[in-house]
Amino acid sequence: MSVLVATSQDGKQTTIRVKGRFDFSTHQEFRGAYEHAPATTTVFVVDLREASYLDSSALGMLLLLRDHAGGDTAQVKIINCNPDVRKILTISNFEQLFTIQ
Repeated sequence: MSVLVATSQDGKQTTIRVKGRFDFSTHQEFRGAYEHAPATTTVFVVDLREASYLDSSALGMLLLLRDHAGGDTAQVKIINCNPDVRKILTISNFEQLFTIQ
């Protein structure tokens, strides 16, 4: 499994870890991760520490997560990006839409 999910004990934060390639092959797993998160989730964290690759379909999946989480009022954090992934996110202006740490 390349997508792992963990929810905080209070149910307010769901963390989605992506391992390996973050591309269209992870679409169903990634979508299921946020769609099955508890209704009490107010913060989504996408941990890309183990993501080795990110393509345009992954960018689209992140946008779908943002929409699911509330659009402009969503709290979605992208954390632990390697330099290559961070560069893609920066070029795509995702810093305007997400908190990137």
